[in-house]
Amino acid sequence: MSTKRKPIVAVVGRPNVGKSTLFNALAGQRISIVKDTPGITRDRIYADVSWLDRQFTLIDTGGIEPDSSDVILSQMREQAQIAIDTADVILFMVDVRQGLVDADSKVADMLRRSHKPILLVVNKVDNYEKYMADTYEFYNLGIGEPHPISAANQLGIGDLLDEVISYFGEGGDQEEDEDVVRVAIVGKPNVGKSSLINKLIGENRLIVSDIAGTTRDAVDTPVTHNKKDYIFIDTAGLRRKNKIKEELERYMIVRTVGAVERADVVILLIDAIEGVTEQDAKIAGIAHERGKAVIIAVNKWDAIEKDNKTVNRYSAKIRNVLSYMPYAEITYISAVTGQRLPKLYDLIDMVHENHAMRISTGVLNEIMSEAVAMQQPPSDKGKRLRLYYITQVGVKPPTFVIFVNDKELMHFSYTRYIENQIREAFGFKGTPLKFIIRERNEGK
Repeated sequence: MSTKRKPIVAVVGRPNVGKSTLFNALAGQRISIVKDTPGITRDRIYADVSWLDRQFTLIDTGGIEPDSSDVILSQMREQAQIAIDTADVILFMVDVRQGLVDADSKVADMLRRSHKPILLVVNKVDNYEKYMADTYEFYNLGIGEPHPISAANQLGIGDLLDEVISYFGEGGDQEEDEDVVRVAIVGKPNVGKSSLINKLIGENRLIVSDIAGTTRDAVDTPVTHNKKDYIFIDTAGLRRKNKIKEELERYMIVRTVGAVERADVVILLIDAIEGVTEQDAKIAGIAHERGKAVIIAVNKWDAIEKDNKTVNRYSAKIRNVLSYMPYAEITYISAVTGQRLPKLYDLIDMVHENHAMRISTGVLNEIMSEAVAMQQPPSDKGKRLRLYYITQVGVKPPTFVIFVNDKELMHFSYTRYIENQIREAFGFKGTPLKFIIRERNEGK
């Protein structure tokens, strides 16, 4: 059996061509903020999209603050580079009303050389009769046929998506070999990701120096440890001195999404000296949303002055900031001295097994009946919640369906209670669990 990973589709284009509008139309909800201020698309950089049973991750490569045409060009090149590095399919967006612009041609040259599938999306074609002739000039970019759409009016989007998924290959998502454990090492810049990988593989495969920005591209490093195969995915990206903080952060998040998407296990590296930060929480959230097994590794632990309560205090703080992932395993390491690194492999194996664990339906229903007997389900206006049946429908992460008489009565807190009972019985350390609540009529 092989795991599937969701393909990544990235959108590249000049300011105000409608990247965010397309993003929102595809994501089905207004996630990125669209205002008239260019470059305001800050927060939601990625979204999950499904079309005709195919799932993919859509990435918006960036808001540009245009103050001059050469800045726009250099930032578009950055975006194109992010897209080329991380995406399986690239949407290159242009605006039919502004027509073909010099920056478009220069970025098109870059994209063309990448040999990645590129779809040329001509936006703001609100009226086919009126604008169709104007789309033909974009053939001059030399990246194939222009796809006319109107993101604002949601015209032509279905045809575009048909075209996008045609590049995903058979069976939808990229097939990956099942026996290899894929581990993404994520974290803020300079937290020691590359040093950790070097130490784990026992040779200097990545060039490490103290200047933020020496690791090129995401590097996949295959390792065999105790006769087991692992692939470490490093997310360090290109860092340049002159890049603005937002650009850096966006770049880091895009890279992280790309790496996490391909991994089974995610190790979030935290700097012991700095402590756990909001940026760490953002990065951890990506792994959590994608249902991956998670290990939180606090690096540079050798540099901390300790007493007998240090670990407990530190763990409590991490649990507090990352309160949405109480299942994550925490370990204290030093990539420099190698402290506790052999144990890291054991942790990876453990959370990887839990991530793929299956529990038989009979056992699950026993746990559920006991749980219900111990704590009565909630009722509302005289109607009590009844839980009929539970079964596991998937792994990575373990996913369960609970059949109930009334979905509205199944409060989050009761689902959490059932989850805790299942965890008490089976551990499931290091992996999130997913619950789907379905209604069934009494008579059935």
